[in-house]
Order: sequence, then C-alpha cells, then structure tokens
Amino acid sequence: MKQITIAIDGYSSCGKSTLAKAIAKELNYIYVDSGAMYRAVTLYFLENHIPIIDLQRAADEGVLHHYIDKINISFENNPTTGVSEVCLNGRNVEKEIRTMKVSESVSMVSTVKEIRSKLVKIQQEIGKNKGVVMDGRDIGTVVFPDAELKLYMTADVNERAKRRFAELSHKGITASLEEIKINISQRDYDDTHRSESPLIKADDSILLDNTNLNEQQSLEFVLDLISKII
Repeated sequence: MKQITIAIDGYSSCGKSTLAKAIAKELNYIYVDSGAMYRAVTLYFLENHIPIIDLQRAADEGVLHHYIDKINISFENNPTTGVSEVCLNGRNVEKEIRTMKVSESVSMVSTVKEIRSKLVKIQQEIGKNKGVVMDGRDIGTVVFPDAELKLYMTADVNERAKRRFAELSHKGITASLEEIKINISQRDYDDTHRSESPLIKADDSILLDNTNLNEQQSLEFVLDLISKII
C-alpha cells in the first residue's frame, strides 16, 4: 500500500493532535506535532530569560540566530502511549510545553520569520519520505503544499475551551475555563492575522468541523477519505 502525506491545519484546541495521533497509529505513520515544536522554542526562551517581546527586534538586528542555533528539537517515542513526544536539546519537555505560560507566548514566537523558517526545514526533512501525519497552522499551505490529503479543522470556541480545560486538568495543570477561552480566542486572532504564514484554509483542503463529533467519529471520517485516496 502506498504511503501519503497527511496535513492537518486548524484552530487551537480543536482536536488536531488527537486526530493526527489516531491516524498515525492506525496507519503506522510518523506523527509530528508542529505546534509542540513552536512551544518547545517558546519554552527555551522563557527558561533562558530571553524576552519574547524582543525576538522580532533581535531578528531585525540580525542576532536572533545566536539563540536559534542553540535550539535542537527532536522527537522520541513514548513506549507506554506509542506516541512521539517533543524533546528540547535532548530533554523531554512534553509536559512543560503545555502550561498556560507557554500558551500565552507561543503565538508571538510563531510570528517570527527566522523561527518559522528553521522549524519548517525540520518538518520537511521529517516528511520527505511520506508516511507522515503532521498538524499545525501552515502544514497544508507552507510545509507540505503537495500533500495528498489536507484537512482544515475547526470547532466552536466554547467546546474547544472545555476540551482544553479537561486536558489540562488531566495533566494536573490549573487554569480557569474563562482564562482558557480568552487564551484560545486570542490565539485564533493571532494565528489568522499574523503576516508570516497565517492560518488559512488551503483551496484543496477538506473542512472538518468536529464540534459535535467524538474522537472515533472524526477518525472514521478521515480514514474513509484516506481509503479513497489510496
């Protein structure tokens, strides 16, 4: 059976990663959470006390590469869950990157062209042999514009806030539902209005609104699409 590239774009907390992981497990594909990569970069700047607000100025002054060159992002497989998890300079940071502090800063980090260029190169290298499922904001438009299957996911903001609240609570991370909703709404605006690779629906992508779909229903919808392509 031939392998394909599956690109999943969409809004924050609409289930992109959950769906992508399920697809990868079903097809035995490589799964890459591109958003986790931007979160890892954000965590690096926060931990090293590098002001997020100054990143664009550092890029304009030609010195941002001094920071970027020290960042190495890789993925390791979690033997318990069977899912790949992100590592920052050799350290598994899957839990640290999910905090509200990182969530509040990642959109600003992702607007910087130099950072996006570095991560896009890594993403394209990972997926060069196909058999990959990748989710993010610009996967079908920038990273893999020739992907055989492109999905554009969305869901009602209130439903997304509830899902994010449940996810954080499960991980022992404290945040109010209203705080999460505000963060999601702000990220929606930032992602769709940034000048560098904004979140937009590719002309050939398939819209998937999963507001009223559970995880299994979303997976079955996509597997049906994949079977027709393959």
